[in-house]
Amino acid sequence: MTASSPTLGVALLVAGAGGVGALARALLIHHIGLRRSDPLPVGTMVVNASGSLVLGVLTGLALYHGLGPHPLAVVGVGLCGGYTTWSTASWETVHLVHTGHRTEAVVYTLGSLVVCVGAAAAGIGLVGLL
Repeated sequence: MTASSPTLGVALLVAGAGGVGALARALLIHHIGLRRSDPLPVGTMVVNASGSLVLGVLTGLALYHGLGPHPLAVVGVGLCGGYTTWSTASWETVHLVHTGHRTEAVVYTLGSLVVCVGAAAAGIGLVGLL
């Protein structure tokens, strides 16, 4: 399999995993949102951070332990791609600014960047220690 020509079976698995990831994201964001009253979109940050951690672990497994392209595509591209969402985080930032929550928008954006990149790095680093 090359990056430009996955088999039909792998492509279908990626698509299915993406659907599962998107559903998990929607449920988790909704569940977290029910427990919060402040404007900060913590649910999306939790989703993106946990997805970044998983993708970091997968990357570490590929780099250090020979994880093949098929599981990396299905879980990394499909599941994590459907689960995480930069577009929602971007929209939520614009919404925070538009509704007068500028400080929260800055905290959310910078916090998301630091937490998500840190989670991905931690995943890679942890697997590298194995």
